[in-house]
Amino acid sequence: MKPTAVTWALVIFGAITLIPLIGAQFSMLVNPESRRTRDLIIGEGEEWRDATHRKMALGAAWADWLFFGPLFVAGSVGVLLGTTWGYVLFGAAGACSLYINIILWFTEKEYVYPSRGPLRYFTYYWGFFVYWGALALAYSALRVAGIEF
Repeated sequence: MKPTAVTWALVIFGAITLIPLIGAQFSMLVNPESRRTRDLIIGEGEEWRDATHRKMALGAAWADWLFFGPLFVAGSVGVLLGTTWGYVLFGAAGACSLYINIILWFTEKEYVYPSRGPLRYFTYYWGFFVYWGALALAYSALRVAGIEF
């Protein structure tokens, strides 16, 4: 399964979308109470709504660093090598991105959307993760099924 231009585009789009997230999550792991971390994770000048909000963000940071990030990296390497396992892992990373962002749509939209506005919300703060996740999952499933683009 030789990588195509679509494969490269999805890997690059994923990297552009996910590298800043992984950086913000690293800040959350290193210093969850710093002003910089709160600015990155919940918005400039914002505060944790309660202990559960902070704990959910910390749990997501651990999950991203221990599971999602490595899954994306391994999947990206695998698809660029043209392996079936790469497409399976890449699709799994896409499913993870889609899954958590469906949850975040319901739990965070009322807080993030007003402070960021529609353009930033439907691109980087929420949309890119959903768009990339759905595309990576669908593309990987089609490639594993033997369909080439």
